[in-house]
Amino acid sequence: MEFYRSLYKFILSRRYTIKIQGIEILQSADAKLIFPNHISHIDPQIMTIETYKYTDFVPLVAERFFKVPVVKFFLRKLKAVKVPDLTGGRGDIDLMQKINSQLLEALNNHKSVIIFPSGQLSSGGVERICNKQSAYTLAAHLPDHVRVVGVRIRGLWGSMWSRAWNGKRPVFLSTYLLSIVLFFANLIFFCPRRKVSLEFVDITEEAKLKAQSDRKSFNLFLEGFYNANGPEPPVFIRHLFYFPRVKNKVSEMPGV
Repeated sequence: MEFYRSLYKFILSRRYTIKIQGIEILQSADAKLIFPNHISHIDPQIMTIETYKYTDFVPLVAERFFKVPVVKFFLRKLKAVKVPDLTGGRGDIDLMQKINSQLLEALNNHKSVIIFPSGQLSSGGVERICNKQSAYTLAAHLPDHVRVVGVRIRGLWGSMWSRAWNGKRPVFLSTYLLSIVLFFANLIFFCPRRKVSLEFVDITEEAKLKAQSDRKSFNLFLEGFYNANGPEPPVFIRHLFYFPRVKNKVSEMPGV
């Protein structure tokens, strides 16, 4: 797995300059329940590559991503927990209880777990958790030895992987294929780069306290954490290094 991580990290590094804050939290030996915000389809890929080096973890991933070539290979390598598309009803409740049991078992075995609490891409440069319950349910039943880590991801609002440039949720497979084309069209080493920051913060004490209250309080706490620096302004990066730097055209062009 380390070979694949290094290869994919190299590929991502051609397009993204990644700055990490709070790296010492990842380096600790504790099992961690990691809650990142969800700006775009690319941030789970960046999170996986940057986190895997420091901690053994299990990601929670929507079932549709297990159908994407290449991606499903890595998800199986990571032993990702699959979340089927739910439609409501008793079956859904039983399934979520089973999934939560799997994740709690991983935490009890001193593995970390990554969950994106919103379960969907953000809109307008801010994070909204609304009535989602997966993060709350896990946090409310955490073993004492587990740390809760919040992650603020910034720099991807304006990416073609986000809703920013046309207001719609990007189709993962077509965007993934386009990114491969652009990678080679930029001759690999000349991709215009996007600056991305990942800020890891230990929020264990307050997260566990809010989780003992109710779901609404817990979700509002997470929203406040993610949006502490205000709405993120969109940043648009050229797709190709040989595009001309024309005023008002480069800034309107969607970035990868």
